[in-house]
Parts: sequence; structure tokens; C-alpha cells
Amino acid sequence: MRTPIAYFLLLSAILFALGSASVLMRRNALRIFMGVELQLNSVNLTLVAFSRMHLELDGQILAFFSMVVAAAEVVVGLAIIVAVFRRTGTTDVDRADVLRG
Repeated sequence: MRTPIAYFLLLSAILFALGSASVLMRRNALRIFMGVELQLNSVNLTLVAFSRMHLELDGQILAFFSMVVAAAEVVVGLAIIVAVFRRTGTTDVDRADVLRG
């Protein structure tokens, strides 16, 4: 017995909504960053669900590459957040103007 795709899509929509709420309502850079990652994982779940439904590997391969890019994004994003924190002492995005040249 296979799990219907609607369950995966509902879970993906909930995860994406939570990620969007986190990005829009928070001022802490780490929480915003975690919300973006939650949105990316939601999209990956949707890709894999449709790939499974159509019995092809295209969506799974695209989700894998998306995870690789997200891992690189995590490294760069956390480095920027740490640099801003060291300079300002806070991760509040309203005070992130220290990166201006």
C-alpha cells in the first residue's frame, strides 16, 4: 500500500508556510536562515514526491543538487552571520548595515 501524494504535498505546504512565517516575522538572522532552509527542504520534499509519483529519478536528482547547493549556502551564510556578530555583538538584522563599504 502506497502513501498518497497528497500527504506529502500537505506536509510540504505546512513546512513551507512555517518557513515563510519564520522569515517574515523574525529579526534574528539565525532564525531567518533556518526558515529559508525549511523552505528549501519543503521544495525538495515536493520534488521527491512528484518524482516518486511519476516513477522517474529526475526530481530526486534535482533535490540532491538542491541539497548540495543548500550545504554551500549554509557555510557562506553562517560565516556572514558570525562576521556580523563579531563586529556588532548581535544577530539582529536591523543592525546588519556594517557590511556596507
